[in-house]
Amino acid sequence: MTPIIDFRSPDFLRRHILDTMSLREGRSRDPSGGFFQFFHDDGTVSDRETRELVGSACCVVNHAMAARHFGRPEWREATRHGLRFLRDAHRDADTGGYAWQVRWHGAGGNYGERDVLDATNRCEGLAFVLLAHAQALRADIEDARLGLHETFGLLEQHFWEPAHGLYADEASADWKLAPYRGQNANLRACQAMLAAFEATGESRFLDRAETLARSVTQRLAALSHGLVWEHYRLDWSIDRGDHGDDAGNRSRPPGFQTGHHAAWARLLLMLDRHRASDWLLPRARELFAAATQHNWDAKHGGLFCGFAADRAVVDHDKHASVQAEALAAAAGLAVRTGEGGYWGWYDRLWEHSWAHFVDHPHGGWHRVLSQDNRPLGDAGSPAGETDADTMGACYEVLRAIGT
Repeated sequence: MTPIIDFRSPDFLRRHILDTMSLREGRSRDPSGGFFQFFHDDGTVSDRETRELVGSACCVVNHAMAARHFGRPEWREATRHGLRFLRDAHRDADTGGYAWQVRWHGAGGNYGERDVLDATNRCEGLAFVLLAHAQALRADIEDARLGLHETFGLLEQHFWEPAHGLYADEASADWKLAPYRGQNANLRACQAMLAAFEATGESRFLDRAETLARSVTQRLAALSHGLVWEHYRLDWSIDRGDHGDDAGNRSRPPGFQTGHHAAWARLLLMLDRHRASDWLLPRARELFAAATQHNWDAKHGGLFCGFAADRAVVDHDKHASVQAEALAAAAGLAVRTGEGGYWGWYDRLWEHSWAHFVDHPHGGWHRVLSQDNRPLGDAGSPAGETDADTMGACYEVLRAIGT
């Protein structure tokens, strides 16, 4: 008989974080610089050279948060190792920008060398660099303070559009802005600003998080009947053009994104924790409902990835990040409202994830499943990103329940 698991237990959540960290322990760190990012399900490295900026930053976030919560000095030192790589391998010393993708060549026992594969500057990438420095600072790595303020300065100088209260999305290596605008970069920037506020106590970061949240979840969402559309034109009018031939397009997916609605619900609850306002909780409720009510797979369980304006599902895959964002938001709403229905969603999401996403033989989570819950490949996007999503959800639940 399968034992009943208390998914709300702090002990369970902490143990799950440690199990995820242990999967990469002794395997992910590259002595020549940074961390390996691509793995097979059994934990072996599938690509030793490709490094993506978000993945590099997430590895810093993962070790910094673990160091702060569990106090292991080796994780604090790994955080420093990852911060050095962000600066040495991704950052352009001449422009201050951060390359989106590099190829890293290890050099035996020496520090390696890089080839830049994609020098594009992306707001999303800088947001994760800011998040990495904020979490490192919270882990008592004082050296991260300078990088935090430097990265915020880059976002302000090159991407901020004050007339819209939003960040632009993408720029060339020499900082020429592309016309595309997107909400995802602003979601990630809002998350980073909240972390920067918590790390420094500086109100300007909280101010910016609030501005971004209002701009996306109120003003932009009003253009789509309260839902958050992904893609916009230069003037921030909705762009419903083709942004990918397949529903699984990672960078510019079609339709409304289930996980992004849940993520905004979670961020609004975090903002409410620091600066309460009467619009935050009702909007968080609405966004969580948009994520869950029409996107739960009644036959196989789990949340689908994308949906259309009429709420029809357009992407039937199931991503670990979507389940993680939703369960964190559900816990936050349950605690904030005292309503048991949100705990029902939390338990339902965990039960499905525990049965299908969590890779019990090896540890960690499968990144993406088919509609009938089969893992789709065993070497997907950077493992640090999936780990950051799933462990981050556990940390957020621990915070919501007050431990």
